[in-house]
Amino acid sequence: MTQAHELAHTGLLVGARLITLAGNEGYGIVEDAALGWRQGRLDFVGALQDVPDAWRSERDVVDAQGRWITPGLIDCHTHAVFAGDRASEFEQRLQGASYEEIARAGGGIVSSVRATRAASEDALFDASLPRARALLRDGVTSLEIKSGYGLDFANERKMLRVARRIGEVLGITVRTTFLGAHALPPEFAGRADDYVEAVCEWLPRLQEEGLVDAVDAFCERIGFTVAQTRKVFEAARALGLPVKLHADQLSDGGGGALVAEFGGLSADHVEHTSEAGVRAMAAAGTVAVLLPGAFHVLRETTLPPLDAFRAHGVPMAVATDCNPGTSPLQSLRLAMSLACTHFRLTPQEALRGATVHAARALGLADRGRLQVGQRADFVLWNMAHPAELAYWLGGELVEAVYAEGRRVA
Repeated sequence: MTQAHELAHTGLLVGARLITLAGNEGYGIVEDAALGWRQGRLDFVGALQDVPDAWRSERDVVDAQGRWITPGLIDCHTHAVFAGDRASEFEQRLQGASYEEIARAGGGIVSSVRATRAASEDALFDASLPRARALLRDGVTSLEIKSGYGLDFANERKMLRVARRIGEVLGITVRTTFLGAHALPPEFAGRADDYVEAVCEWLPRLQEEGLVDAVDAFCERIGFTVAQTRKVFEAARALGLPVKLHADQLSDGGGGALVAEFGGLSADHVEHTSEAGVRAMAAAGTVAVLLPGAFHVLRETTLPPLDAFRAHGVPMAVATDCNPGTSPLQSLRLAMSLACTHFRLTPQEALRGATVHAARALGLADRGRLQVGQRADFVLWNMAHPAELAYWLGGELVEAVYAEGRRVA
């Protein structure tokens, strides 16, 4: 390991105001604080006066000048790799067409499939990198990216390869999720069961190449049935891969309970999840991922069962769902704000949703809080109060973003 690499991984930040998110509630604020890290892991979190004197000469010291510091934000549900856009569908919805009507007429996901298949791997990377970079510049240090706009082996593989490449170029964590069961491609029209068989055949090949961290599906009346989704989940379980699910977005299809049955990481959208589904998620430790961007763009009116999630202790994460059709959202901070406005989350709940609970939704136990032993992923903010993270609609609050102790934005 080179000396430069060691310096990049070792440092001390002083004169800070920490939002540690320690414990199960509150911000966990530490005033007049310091943050120390070595080899990309936090090894001091606390009052500045308690920092060992020797550390000031041993480490690169950065003066935070009284700025607030949070853990790096975590966007646990995105479709950020795609080609083309669907701005015309935005207009169609404003003129009265529903999401389902557009999808059944050949638009929606299949429209993005056509554009993504037509793009070369380099062109797809060039189109997708700016979206991930926008999330990074707004404080995101860990990011999930799904496939699902290829819908054949070569193009699903292409998407996952691009997602991996984005993480390498930006120097942040990108978790890849195989979403082959996203929609039925035209060549399989009327043969959904055959397509699910193909998806299950692709999965081990993609895993062998190190391209899959988790498996997802779209279990919905315009997507795949419970039986078909179960088959995909069984294939994932046989390979030791965790699952998550686009669940109960448009109707109560039992998705929350289904993904809980498989010990799933998360059930996402969940606007129509029943009380039974909430109970199953609570028992399984499955995270509810709230996606207020899609709720906002689709002008939905049915709220997720937020009171039930709170009552049963189901963690609620918040994510952008960045995608070309229903949530063209490139700011996790804005997703936090929408979660407060539409879903009545508190700013504290929204921040925990984009850090602590988002980490859990990705199966990452080593981040989401400022605690000794956690990854040195953190953000310096230009703000006067923690609530500003969910208060401002846009704008630039980030002073600096660090991933594993390296400044990446």
